[in-house]
Amino acid sequence: MASSIIRTEKLCKSFSNGGVQQHVIKNLDMEIMSGDFTVIMGSSGSGKSTLLYALSGMDRPSMGKVICGDKEIQDYSNDELALFRRDNCGFVFQSVYLLDNQTVLDNVLTAAFVNRKNSPEIVERAKELLKKTGLNDEDLKKYPNQLSGGEAQRVGIVRALINDPKILFADEPTGQLNSASSRDVLDIFSEVHKTGQSIVMVTHDIKTALRGTRVLYLRDGGIVGDHRMPPFTEDDSRERRADLSDFLEEMGW
Repeated sequence: MASSIIRTEKLCKSFSNGGVQQHVIKNLDMEIMSGDFTVIMGSSGSGKSTLLYALSGMDRPSMGKVICGDKEIQDYSNDELALFRRDNCGFVFQSVYLLDNQTVLDNVLTAAFVNRKNSPEIVERAKELLKKTGLNDEDLKKYPNQLSGGEAQRVGIVRALINDPKILFADEPTGQLNSASSRDVLDIFSEVHKTGQSIVMVTHDIKTALRGTRVLYLRDGGIVGDHRMPPFTEDDSRERRADLSDFLEEMGW
């Protein structure tokens, strides 16, 4: 049976806007299970990214707890949070933020070196992961300005995976990609999930959400819907889309 990898207790996040407090996340209790591909959806401004950042230690909650394993991370110092993210989390964003002066391979290896991993085995792992995403030996020597958007996002995914994170967080990873590149990137996420990787992804796109095994719907700072799906296969894509569409319609998406 899957175990909880992250959970929250009475999680709250507020922002001050012109002296007025905006309560984005309100007393939220939730669990993310190990091995799940969890997708967070909701209307614009519902707090999807805010929740993702709180779960990953990229931002601090205003109140409540974020518990990873047996560790409560909300009270960590900035240095402790940085170490937590380094040792437990991988991040894929809408914008990839590759280092312009480094090759594809070096961009990935830099992430490993930050985690004090510098060995021939790590270099081989980086090459293997990059090739699994469809990049060849010549691509590994390229610089970011020589890559397409889809290629750059593949590099970003490998960079996020190089340190074997317990959780892979993704915030709108296909938001700036065309349909062909989006499909390639989503195929990588599906393959990674098959290996047992835990994934938490924010998206507003139903094609992206179809890759998940669990969809959480966020509204007014709380989770109002929790929908389970079997692991993604191409064969059930039509039925899967109809099932998810029915859930989202019920949620008012």
